[in-house]
Amino acid sequence: MGRDPVFLAAAAAVLLVALILALGIGNFAKGGDAKKSNKLMQWRIIAQFGAVVLIVLFVLIRRGG
Repeated sequence: MGRDPVFLAAAAAVLLVALILALGIGNFAKGGDAKKSNKLMQWRIIAQFGAVVLIVLFVLIRRGG
C-alpha cells in the first residue's frame, strides 16, 4: 500500500489541502487581504475535489472494482 502510486498521489493531495488550509487560516489570523483569502479558498476547494477523487479511485482499485 505504501508504494501504490494512487495512494501516494491521494496522500500528497491531502497534504496539499492541509497546506492551503493552513495558509488561509494564517492569512485570516493576521487580518490579511480578503482577495487572497478568497483565492486560497478557491484553491482549497479544487484541491479537496482532487483529493476526494483520488481517494475514491484508490478505494475502488483496492476493492478490485
